[in-house]
Amino acid sequence: MKCIFTLGSPAIGGGTNVIFEHASKMAKEGEDVYIVTDRKIEPEEYAWHTSAHLLKWVTYDDIKDEEFDMAIATWWRTVYELYRVKSKRYVYFVQSIESKFYKDNEQGVKMLAEMTYMLDMKVITEATWIKEYLAKYGVDAYLVHNGIRKDIFILEGDTYKKGKGLRVLVEGPVDVDFKNVPKTIDLVKQSDADEIWLLTSSKIDSYPGVDKVFSQVPPVDCAKIYRSCDVIVKLSYIEGMFGPPLEMFHCGGTAIVYDVTGHDEYIEHNKNGLVVKTDDDDKVVEYINKLKQDSKLLNRLKKGAIATAKSWVSWEESSMNFYKTVKKLNEMPSVTQEVLETKSKFFFDVYVKYETKDLSIKRFVGRRLRTNHPRIYKFYRKIIRK
Repeated sequence: MKCIFTLGSPAIGGGTNVIFEHASKMAKEGEDVYIVTDRKIEPEEYAWHTSAHLLKWVTYDDIKDEEFDMAIATWWRTVYELYRVKSKRYVYFVQSIESKFYKDNEQGVKMLAEMTYMLDMKVITEATWIKEYLAKYGVDAYLVHNGIRKDIFILEGDTYKKGKGLRVLVEGPVDVDFKNVPKTIDLVKQSDADEIWLLTSSKIDSYPGVDKVFSQVPPVDCAKIYRSCDVIVKLSYIEGMFGPPLEMFHCGGTAIVYDVTGHDEYIEHNKNGLVVKTDDDDKVVEYINKLKQDSKLLNRLKKGAIATAKSWVSWEESSMNFYKTVKKLNEMPSVTQEVLETKSKFFFDVYVKYETKDLSIKRFVGRRLRTNHPRIYKFYRKIIRK
């Protein structure tokens, strides 16, 4: 099978790691697997992943005369470029409901992201909540849970020296609003925690109030950091199925999280971690203090986390499930390149008219949109009423 994945950026990050794991597994199984991007990517940009070099890296211009068996979009923005790839089949790998990444005053972009679910592509997703969300668009998505590198994230191994007291790890980029890292650090600072460490994809050397910063660390080196901390406090507002708490579980620690989408795939309150209602900041501080004061509670949650980790799938298993799903979809009918191009350009035109307040949009909504795309029409009417 000649398969190509779209990619927004090769920069180190959880979502990109998931794509590389699945794509490289297919390459190891003997498939011809490509990654397509807008610009030429240098090998050092993806060297942080141990298997990304197995993939064939190309730009859209490089492949304009090639044909693929399957093209897989991996980010909503790349969906609108997917028709540029000549392929027999088109699939959408949805890692989150990405319209949620944008603020309420960005309704046009939110609408454009939502409309990607109406392009009649087969869909694979990683979390139960996403599968349920997509069902409202009539999409019956295939569910493949993310895995864990069981050879990296293990209980035994190198650690950084640790004294007495509670060491808290905060994880995430400091400049992405929905990851909520600055506020998380502030809350930990308000607690009785003895040390605050930050593991971030942001390129920084230090951060106010943080004792130690680890920046742009390859996954293979993260386990040492996790094993050296007691608890990860991750208070994202939006997630697909976040990996860092699960990686922490595999390394012997526990977690404090908001009741964010996807947390319930593996986090059980008071069993392997502590779950807080989103923005209940006092409770976050209270829980951190409890873990410092009550070693029995901390150890019980750590034991529960280890038990959860033992039963979770490895990347080998997860990516094999993804591969089997792709092979199954390769036998099914698919939206054509021509139809995908027509719909993509139409949806984008709706977005442009909305953003530019083009009065002809009334004709789109009143006639073409309502008649030809009733699901989009209903969604659009919600947007313009806000």
